[in-house]
Amino acid sequence: MNKHNYSISIPAKTEAEAADKIKALSVLATKLTAKELTKLAHTVQHDPVKTAMAKAYLGV
Repeated sequence: MNKHNYSISIPAKTEAEAADKIKALSVLATKLTAKELTKLAHTVQHDPVKTAMAKAYLGV
């Protein structure tokens, strides 16, 4: 599989928080397909009930 580099801006209160977000996004990008990531993003943006349920399940 080819790797592609991108330069992106991450909103975060600290640089450490931004680094944690990038690490987490990298794991998601590695483990999920583009279609799965797209559906996940859509759910987070448009379905606050499912998003709240997922956060509760994760304990965050």
